[in-house]
Amino acid sequence: MTLPLNALRAFEAAARHLSFTAAGRELNVSQSAVAAQVKNLESRVGVALFRRLPRGLALTDEGRSLLPLLTESFGRLAGVLDHVREGRWREPLGVGAVGTFTVGWLMPRLAAFEAAHPGIDLRLSTHNNRVDLAGEGLDYAIRFGAGAWHGTDAEPLMDAPMAPMATPALARTLRQPVDLLRQPLLRSFRPDEWPRWFAAAGVPAPPLLRGPVLDSSLALAFAAMQGAGIALLPVRLFERERQDGRLAPCSTVSVPLGRYWLTRLQSRAPTAAMRAFRQWLLTAVGAPG
Repeated sequence: MTLPLNALRAFEAAARHLSFTAAGRELNVSQSAVAAQVKNLESRVGVALFRRLPRGLALTDEGRSLLPLLTESFGRLAGVLDHVREGRWREPLGVGAVGTFTVGWLMPRLAAFEAAHPGIDLRLSTHNNRVDLAGEGLDYAIRFGAGAWHGTDAEPLMDAPMAPMATPALARTLRQPVDLLRQPLLRSFRPDEWPRWFAAAGVPAPPLLRGPVLDSSLALAFAAMQGAGIALLPVRLFERERQDGRLAPCSTVSVPLGRYWLTRLQSRAPTAAMRAFRQWLLTAVGAPG
């Protein structure tokens, strides 16, 4: 089936805005022109892509499934055209990575990847473990957890046992795990982390935790470095902070709460850039290729 590009573009813009008027402003055409293009597309594919409501639009299931594919395709097309205009070609690769892994492991090694693969245009974004591969047009996402995300393939990258860390001055005052009960314990959005660590440390009754919840290990580490309390962190990814004296472990006890994974949509066929990045990444972390 051959579908008109203008109609696909009109649908994609209208679906993002849920408005023919806003889509028309983006595309520099009238609202009626966008509506006509969408109607033409619906006629060609034989299904309704929108439900027309008294106050706007809503996507049908068919429209919702089509939107991320078109958004990704138009984004890739724009990237290719940018490279063509600049007289050079580098294959784009979109990677979203949880912030802790990005800062603690990936960024210090990006120069090595660029040197090994100058033909790949890596576009790196960070997230706090919540990521929409299709909606954000990403080829890969690096996440922390148990490795089970609906509709994705996940390959293990790195174990990351969690242990308590604080300023060196505070860490020196702690002799055994029970001593942590007297200190402020910084919390993440995963409420089971501290109870599981205390259980591993042989402390059966951890305290009722209070205070703000921080949404990433980076934020927890920063708070700990400011003396706000003790953070439960993947120690392997905070070696620089440990070496330069900003953080120190508070105990030798660590607990495995998950690992880092390389994930992609099962529906996403790997490109040459994806295969190259995967092989480089698995080799660099010491995982099997």
